[in-house]
Amino acid sequence: MSMANTNNKLPEHVAIIMDGNGRWARERGFARIHGHQTGVDTIRNIVRSARQIGIKYLTLYAFSKENWARPQREIDFLMNLLARYLDSELQELMENQVRFNTIGRLEELPRAIQEKIQRNVQQTEKNKGLLLTLALSYSSRIEITDAAKRLCEQVKAGTLNVEDITEVHLANQLYTAGIPDPDLLIRTSGELRVSNFLLWQISYTEIYVSPKYWPDFRHEDFLEAIKAYQKRERRFGRTETTSAAK
Repeated sequence: MSMANTNNKLPEHVAIIMDGNGRWARERGFARIHGHQTGVDTIRNIVRSARQIGIKYLTLYAFSKENWARPQREIDFLMNLLARYLDSELQELMENQVRFNTIGRLEELPRAIQEKIQRNVQQTEKNKGLLLTLALSYSSRIEITDAAKRLCEQVKAGTLNVEDITEVHLANQLYTAGIPDPDLLIRTSGELRVSNFLLWQISYTEIYVSPKYWPDFRHEDFLEAIKAYQKRERRFGRTETTSAAK
């Protein structure tokens, strides 16, 4: 698939569930942490790929709320790895006009990481290119629950009537407010589930599953996912005729 082919019906927003680091390492006789370490290199490469072909939004599922239940040694390693990533990638983000963003329960992250996130967001906020979002300590069900609570608070305060609440009101209370819903969701490692990721936002998202583990996912695999997306007809609940007439 050539780079030129990606100009046809290019997805505006791509979300990725980066899965398979642990299994990749285990099958090679390494510790799980080695898989996570190699996975960071894949993140760097896919961010470059997305920027090069003109993707406007890239959202990566980096650490879920459920991941806190993993062994403490692995969690500590992941937090240290995240801290190093935030430091090491800032210059490249700036050089390539990438804006940095995060979603999730950031207050649950170590204070030092929160500070690094804030620094990266502030230093890249004026960049004009790709918006890179990392989902950290993220749970879509909690995100939706928190959004509902904020709407309830508005109703209680008298600033919003229950009968006036629309999908737009709820969407505006999500972590992703102001970001278009993903056009394409990629999951690596061959698993056929969405794992509590962007449940509201992916209602009409095209899903592509790669059999490759995340550390093995390359630029060419990313382009194959884009190519598969371009072959699909997005109907949004309509028939072929009405969809084409849109």
